[in-house]
Amino acid sequence: MAEQKIFAGPRIRRIRNAKGLTQTAMAEGLGISPSYLNLIERNQRPLTVQLILKLASVYKVEPDELQAEAGGTISALKEVFADPLLAGELPGDQELLEIAEAAPNVSSGVIKLFRAYREQAERLSDLSEMLARDGRATALSSARLPIDEVHEVFERRANHFASIEEEAEAFTALLQPGDDLAGALKAWLKREAGIVVRVLPVATMPNWRRRYDRHSQRLFISERLSPFDQLREIAMEACLVRMSVAIGAELQALKLSSDEARRLARFELARYAAHALMMPYGAFHSAAVRARYDIDVLRSRFGVSFEQAANRLTMLQRPGAQGVPFFMLEVDNAGHRFRKAGAQGFPQARFGGGCPKLSVHAAFAQPAQILVEAVEMPDGAEFLTIARTLEGPQGAFNERPRRTALLLGCDIGFREEIVYAMALPGGQPGTAAKPGQVPATPVGPACRLCERSGCLARAEPPVTRPLGLDEMVTGLSAFDFR
Repeated sequence: MAEQKIFAGPRIRRIRNAKGLTQTAMAEGLGISPSYLNLIERNQRPLTVQLILKLASVYKVEPDELQAEAGGTISALKEVFADPLLAGELPGDQELLEIAEAAPNVSSGVIKLFRAYREQAERLSDLSEMLARDGRATALSSARLPIDEVHEVFERRANHFASIEEEAEAFTALLQPGDDLAGALKAWLKREAGIVVRVLPVATMPNWRRRYDRHSQRLFISERLSPFDQLREIAMEACLVRMSVAIGAELQALKLSSDEARRLARFELARYAAHALMMPYGAFHSAAVRARYDIDVLRSRFGVSFEQAANRLTMLQRPGAQGVPFFMLEVDNAGHRFRKAGAQGFPQARFGGGCPKLSVHAAFAQPAQILVEAVEMPDGAEFLTIARTLEGPQGAFNERPRRTALLLGCDIGFREEIVYAMALPGGQPGTAAKPGQVPATPVGPACRLCERSGCLARAEPPVTRPLGLDEMVTGLSAFDFR
């Protein structure tokens, strides 16, 4: 048998202590000197295969126990030290390995404390949200990543930036793009900034959507992107060059706390500017009203994607030319919510967006199909929702494509202005739905904040009610409450 070196000092020490042996006694049983065993326990000498076999025969220690990896503990510790509160505390994984190996019980305690801390932070966040819905602001705060701060700032405010809209209209008038905005932008970038746009194959750009090379002044776009997304990337670069002053002013007004947050927000503002350039406000608003906000009609007319047209609908809040105040939510198939916006700010207090019964989750079972539904919140507020899957960058044959789902919603009171209301009972054009005629699906803001009883979709108990632990009665939910 070929020898292999295994450093397992902390495990040997735990085994010895569990058996109540001194180093001298254990060394005698193994046929080695106490000083050599001491070196082994301090990881200064390895365990050979012969020693492992000796431990197995003398002390009935399973060889797998000596060679077991602390992988699960290390992964959990990585999660702990990835929290913003502790970010940067550890230089690398070696120290985590040493902690997991040398003090497994301490590691387990740290992990339990972190999970309890995270649970309490989530509960405080839920309670803060409930108080905010009642008009009682709180000063509760927690460590946040820059991306969390950016998301919160954009979700709270209306998804409309007047100065960027004005600059986009002036830029459109300068370009005179006709039916070839991409060509006009490429020509303008070459003429005004010396930037050449090139679309590169996947093999050349395996990990990037776009990359700007400052030295050669070339903008590289990945062929993975659809033509619509390629156009948006080119438009973003042009807007960052042409509209830097307007974007900078809006960025300053957001009052973000770090350079990284400002960099992320600048990207979001550039995306907004690109949409404003691709779908000029006046023309898009007029078309949206005439088409009764039919997203497929709008995306065909302006040569954009479903996601881009739906996103643009949340931006129509110019005084005197306002559209239906839509809000938007995008999730992946694991339920992660990573984009929320609204014409008047995302209605977190009224709508929530965390209910598993929303059609945005069912959309994954029916790709590319538009699902229309009326939903009712516990307080009686009703919303019209439209959900559809979105396709991400194209993958190769052996890659799983990225797919998300978009939910667009508005107050049910606007149903007469929206073509999708035809899918609801009593939703024919020109006929107002009678009270009770539209069977709305009962939903909630999120399981932790929802007190609907008997909900088959409930995933967590509400923070406002005690659990009903009755051995004689079992309800429909796994989290019955009183």
